Amino acid sequence: MALSNTLIAGINFVAMLLSIPIVAVGIWLATQADNSCVQLLQWPVIAAGVVVLIVALAGFVGAFWRVPWLLLFYLVAMLVLILLLAGLVVFIYAVTVNGSGHLAPGRAFQEYRLEDYPGWLRQRVEGPHRWNRIKECLSSTAVCAELNRTYTSAQDFFDARIGALQSGCCKPPTQCGYTYVNPTYWISPISAASDIDCMLWSNDQTVLCYSCSSCKAGLVANLRREWKRGDVVLVVTLVALILVYAMGCYAFRDAKTQELFQRYKQGSY
Repeated sequence: MALSNTLIAGINFVAMLLSIPIVAVGIWLATQADNSCVQLLQWPVIAAGVVVLIVALAGFVGAFWRVPWLLLFYLVAMLVLILLLAGLVVFIYAVTVNGSGHLAPGRAFQEYRLEDYPGWLRQRVEGPHRWNRIKECLSSTAVCAELNRTYTSAQDFFDARIGALQSGCCKPPTQCGYTYVNPTYWISPISAASDIDCMLWSNDQTVLCYSCSSCKAGLVANLRREWKRGDVVLVVTLVALILVYAMGCYAFRDAKTQELFQRYKQGSY
């Protein structure tokens, strides 16, 4: 029985370690400029990782110090957490499966249109109230200022593979026909284009194209890319957590079987 408890404690210790990549994904998302402004996914992921840690710790204590009710709590709670984490993984995949950028003529980078990103993620950033808060946050970051420090000539900028957020928010759409001065300062064409984004562009460094639909699309594209990266880590962690949980259930059942056998053996003499 002591060996089985030690084994269960070891398994629960591994489950505690598996909370680390979950929390790390949430912290990584929180450090990204776009996610820190939108604040949709990072806190649920961090909370999930912390709860996994607490439940696994309860299982570890229950096994190491032989507290049966803590072990039962671990088995039930961890099963619920695994199901919730699986639901989160599926949800992230579902909201990031659609949408893509388009190569601009004579440019190495892609540009983005909001209509190419239907669904839940677009709705979370599209509303006027939400977007006013998000764009104020984005304009206070160094996302666009980094372009001016990195690219000094027009050709260098046109050949660059800039991010979706920078493409959508820091410059006017290529179809507008603006003339390049630097990545965030452009000369307006004589005839205004019909696209509303062309008229919304401003060389004011606090305005730029933050009110453009291309900025919203770039933000959604950036969120989609980062969430998909995080989802890969969560999938791997979920599979490992399921395996550890299955091993824990087997070890717990084996320990109970041994306990019953010992009781029966002692009662037969």
